[in-house]
Parts: sequence; structure tokens; C-alpha cells
Amino acid sequence: MFGQIVYISDNVAHIKIKEGTPVVQDLMNLHIIFEDEKKKILGEIEDITQEIIKVRFLGEIVNNQFVGGVIRKPNLSSNIRVITKEEFGLIVGENNQNSMLLGLSPLYDDYPIYVNINDMFSNHLSIFGNTGSGKSWGMARILQNVFSNPNLVPFRSNFFIFDAYGEYHSAFKDINMVNPNFNFKYYTTNFNDREGSLLRMPIWLFGVDDLALLLSATEHSQLPIIEKMLKLVRIFAESEQLNEDYKNHLIAKAIMNILYTNQTSTSKRNDIFSILNDCSTEKFNLEAPVQGLGYVRKFRECFIIDKEGNFTESILITEYVSSFINEELEQYESNQNNFYTLKDLEKALDFTLISEGYLKNERTYNDAVTLKVRLHSIIISDNAKYFDYPEYVDLNNYIASLVTCDNGFKAQIVNFNLEDIEDSIAKVITKVYAKMLFDFTKKLSDRASIPFHIFLEEAHRYVQNDNDKYLLGYNIFERVSKEGRKYGLILNLISQRPVEISETVISQASNFMIFKLNHPRDLDYIKKMLPNINQEIIEKQKSLQPGTCVAFGKAFKIPLIVKMEKPNPTPHSSNCNVEEKWKA
Repeated sequence: MFGQIVYISDNVAHIKIKEGTPVVQDLMNLHIIFEDEKKKILGEIEDITQEIIKVRFLGEIVNNQFVGGVIRKPNLSSNIRVITKEEFGLIVGENNQNSMLLGLSPLYDDYPIYVNINDMFSNHLSIFGNTGSGKSWGMARILQNVFSNPNLVPFRSNFFIFDAYGEYHSAFKDINMVNPNFNFKYYTTNFNDREGSLLRMPIWLFGVDDLALLLSATEHSQLPIIEKMLKLVRIFAESEQLNEDYKNHLIAKAIMNILYTNQTSTSKRNDIFSILNDCSTEKFNLEAPVQGLGYVRKFRECFIIDKEGNFTESILITEYVSSFINEELEQYESNQNNFYTLKDLEKALDFTLISEGYLKNERTYNDAVTLKVRLHSIIISDNAKYFDYPEYVDLNNYIASLVTCDNGFKAQIVNFNLEDIEDSIAKVITKVYAKMLFDFTKKLSDRASIPFHIFLEEAHRYVQNDNDKYLLGYNIFERVSKEGRKYGLILNLISQRPVEISETVISQASNFMIFKLNHPRDLDYIKKMLPNINQEIIEKQKSLQPGTCVAFGKAFKIPLIVKMEKPNPTPHSSNCNVEEKWKA
């Protein structure tokens, strides 16, 4: 079949087909050995014509070990043959204590393909492919192989799946049937789903950056407003007495600032009434009694204007308001560990606006009111339930609760079903969880001692070139992709539109599994973004069958075509059976 090497150009050998040999198309993508007395060189058939077979060099087999890359090209007189199964085993990995089964080789009679667990799971992974190409099945099969691996019991693993369509519940809910020590935990965003726990996030664990994402902040001028709001809500949550005193102090300061302006008395009264309509306390409000000399009036009644345009009770107003001012409170630093709700945040935002004079500053008024409207819209919507956590918990204990089942046992797979919320809230939730896990793993005294794997289904919805870098100075997914590995936080992307994903995140992935992907923009994008991908890989994946992918990266010695076995049970990701549904 194989004749002599006609010539070698760059990294490709052009081999003449022996005369009288029929052209065998099944040779495409098979691996070839060039052998002489001193070396064995591995190549892969990438093109066949009537007379010539083109073989690309991949590496050498030295001392029964595969070494990627070729320093010395084969001799023109080298013996050329198809690789043996024993030699192929050197390339696809071996079954040992450090490995797990990934899939099968469709080119070599379903020869099993193993990957080193560390090479596969200590690095970021990207899974791309068209709808129906087998991405979800492939991802489900990978994790099922992890937990059915006889070489390792991953009891301390933490897989967080952010599930855009609620597909993976069926694939993992019975994982304890594999081993009673394995557990699956399911969070749902559907209020009527009784099988899972409703997803709830403690709002007090949200920092300034997180609240900026939740409130869709777009301007830098909005960040000081959020920062002040966060400071106030924590102070208000300290104690009832401090809450009352601090609010009274803020109201009094705001009113005094208005009293000493050059506005008319009518304008001053309107502004003061506006403040007290939005921000008031039990002791300080428009109906509060004000003690004069021998009489008592409601605070509202102190703002009668005389013929000269002055308040008739200006002295009484000043004395009453001044009695609430306590400058020592300005220096008070709150405890960071306080319970509060979205409604408490809204009240703190009201006080922020009066205390900083935002309502009188036309430049920042619109920014402030935008935050106020967005916060209120969340509070009156069903989305508020996702931030209604019943009791105080700190970050460490909250993350511990995420991986603890109701029976007290540890869950290795945690599935967040985001199917029932709009993309804008889903994006915030995934980003905030990513940041929580990043902060948690970064603070561990024993670095990377608790690995977490984040799987983002439909990653193009969340991992985008957003406004975050302009507003906050970073995008959390980009930060995780660049820094997360050293802390044990690994990002895994599953997407049908890689072109919509942040370039930085894709560039940091070390392993790729590309199922059939046809869109020219996506193909061109992947080719430009990944230095280790070539036209050969691009062409391979165009003709892949469903459930089969081209796998390459750190976990693979060479790019491989991998057939993923059907997951058992399967994720709920199949198409609608139109024929069945059409039947009468």
C-alpha cells in the first residue's frame, strides 16, 4: 500500500501509493509509523489522492514512550506501516491509578482512550459544538466516567453545574446508585418544582461589585452610591437603637443642609417634606411632636411661612433638628457580619441619597434614581425570592451548605437549574457564585486544598465581553480563567457559539473537545484564538457524527477523534419528538 516517500515539505510527508493498490478512504486520519533502525516517527494521514498520501508528523516513539514533536524527519527509505494497537496505546493513555476512561476511538475498533486525571481536571476545559452534536451527552458522560472510575473514588470533589435548560438532573440524580457515598444536590429556580431546593443567595454576601452587577450599574459615579448604601445597611443592621440614632442623624444633617441654602422658604419646605416622606423614623417624621415654650406642635406645622417669607418657627425647627445630630456617629464602623434584606438595602439607598445630597446634584441624580428603580423592580418581582435567605450565614458556611445534602451527607455534584429565570439575572447569579468561590478558594491557608469545578452550560450567555472591565476593572470569569487554576477553581465552558465568549477566557483553556461545529465565524474564531489548533483539526470536526469530538490540549498527547459513549442515564437534552406529538 505505502510506497516510498516522494518528498517532505515542512511537517508533511508525501508518500507514493504502490502501483495496483486500490485507494482506501478508510485510511483517513489513521496513524502511520515511519520506522528505520534508529527511530520511530508517528504521523497521521490527512489527505489521499489517486497517487499520493499526505501524512503529517506528530511525534516520535522513544524507549516505548511517545514524545510530541519531531526533531529529525524520517529517512526517504523508511519502512511505512499503520500503527499497531500496542503503539496506539502509548498515545491514547493507559488504564492506571492516575487515569480515567474518556471515550473510545472510532478509528481503531473502539479502542479505549484514557486521560490523566490531573491533566484533564486541573486545567480549564472548553466543549464546543452545534445543537444536537452531543455536547450535553459528552459532558454528562465525562462526569459519569469520573464517578464510575474504579481507580479513584472522588469523594471530596465539587462539581457545580449551572444548567441553562434543566438538562442534567436526570443524568446525575441517581449517582448514589454507583456508590452510596456519592450524592447529588439540586437547586431550582422554579417555584413549583418540589424536587429541588429553591436557589437562594444571601444578599449580605454581595460586595459593591456584586451589587453593581445586580443593579445593572453602568457608570463609575454609581459605585460610590452603592458603596455608601452598603455601609449604611450594615450600620442599620447593628442594633435597633443604633439604627434609629443613625437614621435620625442622617435626616437631621440633610435637613440642616437645606435650611442653610439660599433657596426660598417654599423650596426648602418642599425639599424637607420630600426627605421625610422617603426617610423617616418613629421619632423623626412630619407628625412628630415638637416641644415649644408652653406648647406642642407637629413638626409639619413648624413650616408655616410668614408675610416676610420666613418660617414662623425657624428657631424651634433648628433646635429640634440639631438635637438629633451626633457627629460621633460619622466615625462609626459597622460590623461586616450582619443580616439584612433587599428591603433593608432599599431603605439604606434612600438614606444614601439624602445623606450625600444626590437628589440635589443634577449630574448624579439620574444615576442614583436608576439604581433606586432597578432595586425596587427586583424587590417587587419574583426574583426577590432568590435573594431571600432566612438567616445569617458567612461565606464559608454558605459554601459548605451548598455541598451539604438535607441528610447531612456531602454532595459531589451540585446542579443549579437556571431554566426559569431571564438571562440577565442568570448572568448575575453565575458571576456572583464564581466570585464567591474565587474569594473562598483564594483565602484557603492550604492553597488549592478544596478544588471546585464550575461547568457553564450555554456559556456564551454569561462569559461575554461585558461592561465589567470598564466599570469594575475586571471580569470575574476572565479573572478565574487567569488565576483560578492555582487556587483549585477550574472553569469548564459548554457552548454552541464560541464567537460570543470572551477571548481571554477561551485563550486560557488548556483542553478542548470540539464536536461538530459548522458556523464559519465560530470556526474562524477558534482557529484565531487557539495557537495549538490547525486547519487539520478544523476540517476533522466538520464531518463528525453526533457524540464524537476532536479532543486536544494538555490532557492529550495528540489531537484525537473521540467517540463518547452514550451517558446512562442521559441528560434531558434530546429534540422534541414531533412525529409522536402529532399523532391523534
